[in-house]
Amino acid sequence: MAAITPCKRQIGAEMEEDDAPRDRANRRRAAIEWWTRLDSRAPTPQEREAFVVWLTHDPANREAFEKVCRIWGDLEDLRPLIDAFEVLPPRRTRRVRVAAVLAGLAITLLSYVFFDDAWIMLRAQTRTGVAETRTIRLVDGSRIELGPRSAISLDFDEGKRNVTLLKGEAWFDVAPDAGRPFSVLVARGSVTALGTSFDISTTGERTEITVAQHRVRVMTGGPAIIVDEGEQSAFGPGVAAVDPYRVQVDHVAAWRRGKLIFDDKPLAEVVSVLGHYLSGYILILDPSIRERRVSGVFDAADPIAAISAIEKALGLRALDLGYLVVLTG
Repeated sequence: MAAITPCKRQIGAEMEEDDAPRDRANRRRAAIEWWTRLDSRAPTPQEREAFVVWLTHDPANREAFEKVCRIWGDLEDLRPLIDAFEVLPPRRTRRVRVAAVLAGLAITLLSYVFFDDAWIMLRAQTRTGVAETRTIRLVDGSRIELGPRSAISLDFDEGKRNVTLLKGEAWFDVAPDAGRPFSVLVARGSVTALGTSFDISTTGERTEITVAQHRVRVMTGGPAIIVDEGEQSAFGPGVAAVDPYRVQVDHVAAWRRGKLIFDDKPLAEVVSVLGHYLSGYILILDPSIRERRVSGVFDAADPIAAISAIEKALGLRALDLGYLVVLTG
């Protein structure tokens, strides 16, 4: 009988990048199931044999199991969340404690997602799903490219052309009409086109306006800010739009070409963008890593590969639970 190799604290090479995302998710799910089974009690001879067969069938299985051991082998990284959710007696097994943590995560996250999406569905006229983009041609000749997990509503009449960006990101090519201004309402501000093409992205915490052609006027409760071609401005809850600064517009708009380019962006912002392309959600468990800086070019079609690259570059730990990816320091 082959011996069961104990968990290692250091993981070797990552799983092969050419594995299909579904195969990687299934492998990691199997690794988690084996970890919880072996950690909770002594395995039976039949379980030991089945485990060895699974472990040695594919080197990627061993790597997935070692990664789970590395992340869950020391629960101190999860201590803040355990303190928040654990109501079980301290003598319960590690498997049960982890299950309680993940249950608390799921309830909190799904409750937020449910109410957020319900609010969006009530107001949106057009929306996109995960990794989906859509082009909307308006009756006035303007065009909107809607990014993934985004939503808009329209309010056009003889005197105005208003678009509300409820969620996500959109690119606007505006047809001129001097008698009807074209305005985008977003968060607690408005962006009025002055004959232009521009991009707006919003996460709730931060809204960015990037101008590709001509200019826009940004109103956030204070003095109007004029953003010219090749510039960007941003605002957030309780923070007025900042003075424009130069950016590389082709980097900002790379999502239209299937690429995601980040120039010294905080991890929290990068995670928010990647979440638009992932069938699930990404949670930063350790608040201290939210402001870690990220730079790089990633394929929008493979957000898991992007997360793995960021994990390596920043020395983080990523646990893929299928529908939830957890990042820790």
